[in-house]
Amino acid sequence: MKNLFPVAAVVAATLSLAACDSKTATTGEARTTPDAEATGKTDSAKIDETAPTSGTAAVAAEEANAKPGPDPSTIPAAKASDAAAIYARPQIPILCYHQIRDWTARDSKGAKDYIIPIAQFKAQIKMLADSGYHTIQPDQLYAYLTTGAKLPSKPVMLTFDDTDLDQFTIARPTLAQYGYKGVYFVMTVSLGRPHYMTKAMVKQLSDEGNQIGSHTWDHHNVKKYQGKDWETQIDKPTKTLEDITGKKIKYFAYPFGLWNTQAFPELKKRGFVAAFSLAEKRDQQDPLFTIRRIIASGYWSPRTLHNNMVQSF
Repeated sequence: MKNLFPVAAVVAATLSLAACDSKTATTGEARTTPDAEATGKTDSAKIDETAPTSGTAAVAAEEANAKPGPDPSTIPAAKASDAAAIYARPQIPILCYHQIRDWTARDSKGAKDYIIPIAQFKAQIKMLADSGYHTIQPDQLYAYLTTGAKLPSKPVMLTFDDTDLDQFTIARPTLAQYGYKGVYFVMTVSLGRPHYMTKAMVKQLSDEGNQIGSHTWDHHNVKKYQGKDWETQIDKPTKTLEDITGKKIKYFAYPFGLWNTQAFPELKKRGFVAAFSLAEKRDQQDPLFTIRRIIASGYWSPRTLHNNMVQSF
């Protein structure tokens, strides 16, 4: 474990400077979309007649019958919208989680934004289900952004960064209660180390229908890549994840949410179709590679989380 301490120290130090400060998640280009509770409609054709029609049980029934999005490679380029049209489409709420554990006396005030107590996490996810939110996967989001494909009512994406073990032991069963699926951006240097997921866990998440994405080898800032960094931080970790899951790795999350336009062509030529940042503004010329997320702060009650979702997207 001692070899990971420098990585952890860098991550902790840089988090305070990350583009998304969860207390100011509504900065940047944030805009409010129409109230989904007023406009969203349930697709009753997907639900058995005996299934509940409201609440968490109804959400779970709909999630069980949800259809996956098309693989991006099957969408003809001629049918894909241009950057301006993609940028103009209403953004979908995307939440970013890191550690899910109770706070300790050693946790700093800033660190607690990125550490959500277990009961708080469970309450946030229950709120989403009680409110009728449905989780979506990146393929669905990609189809929506590029072609205007229909999404379920009140869509939300739940993402988890950094490979922490509690994402498997706490998040996975919590999401499963509601039939929810998550997106796990894996930092491969940590695989198999104490307090982090194993390769077998990552494979199990993938096999159960969750999306696995790349989050570099050791969380190195993409804006500082030089020379062999692209091979070390992107190429090798991508192959590792593809060997584990047996699936193409198509989505990427920037460490600390930090990106530059020089990264876009490098990611594209490596087969990535979209990349996720944090709360800063998207790039208007390439919005697919600057998809916004907000960090679900450990300080936020379920109501505060919902308010930030509405205000930020």
